[in-house]
Amino acid sequence: MKYRNVGKSGLKVSEIAIGSWMTELKNAKEIDVAKQVIQLAYENGINFFDCADAYSNGEAEKFLGNALKEYPRHKLVISSKVFYPTGDGINDRGLSRKHIFENIDRSLKNLQTDYLDLYYCHRFDESTPMEETLRAMSDLVRDGKILYYGVSEEWSAARIEKAERIIAEEHLYPLTVIQPQYNMIDRYIEHELINVCKDYGIGITSFSPLAQGLLTGKYKKNQPLPAGSRATHQADKQINHLLTDQNLDKVEQLSKIAKELNTNMAVLALAWILSHKEISSVITGASKPSQLANNLAAVNLTIPQDALDEIEKILGFHRFERHVG
Repeated sequence: MKYRNVGKSGLKVSEIAIGSWMTELKNAKEIDVAKQVIQLAYENGINFFDCADAYSNGEAEKFLGNALKEYPRHKLVISSKVFYPTGDGINDRGLSRKHIFENIDRSLKNLQTDYLDLYYCHRFDESTPMEETLRAMSDLVRDGKILYYGVSEEWSAARIEKAERIIAEEHLYPLTVIQPQYNMIDRYIEHELINVCKDYGIGITSFSPLAQGLLTGKYKKNQPLPAGSRATHQADKQINHLLTDQNLDKVEQLSKIAKELNTNMAVLALAWILSHKEISSVITGASKPSQLANNLAAVNLTIPQDALDEIEKILGFHRFERHVG
């Protein structure tokens, strides 16, 4: 395993992390397989395990806490998030000081730990002043309940800039990390967010590196959906919306490059993200050990420049710039 600093902080995380978003464990066999994934991750040097209070209504945190308790705490980097409802009360949601302070205790109990290494604002809260949220997160660092804090989706470059001004003016603990979606198909952070993070030394721990499974290469144009795949059962149909002819054509071309490099599409997609040094860690999902074993190969794959150039041609991405005149 290889490790990178989270932005300009001294915290080091494995280039590949394990996420818990899809944790839906319905029986003892599924729990055992999930524990095997955690064990394989730890044995291969993965130290970063990501979760959230809202995943499976808290059950994901509880599972992760049970799975990680047998490993030395000081060797682990554990993260969770706050924002989504954790009860039916009017204050059981959002980024108010009340909800943040109550929810950190809930997450610590679920995860069976005294502190979190990273704690994220899961979404942006329009109903709470940013100053209140940032003070609350900074106070959790002061109290030792979290070591670093950050934000996840929907915190735009402009919001990060505003947060940095508040932090500087009020002498708060720094914003250390963001967790946006980032993959070959969805590159919105390259428009502005990456540069803002570079300017302020903020780390990026990206998620959805395989675009809901699109970038595994298992979905083929004009062919039936693979039996048991996410596209056959995912409630919100995120993957189904990505299965356009244009995207499937891109994946077919990218798969040829993967084959030329003696690897597979998933490994190529992960290695491509890691080729961007602004990325601190890639949060991956794995429903079985074989998927994780495959993903681990990305750490040691260096994509040649000519292949990177060809990938850019296939993806056809252009960073937004407005030219006048």
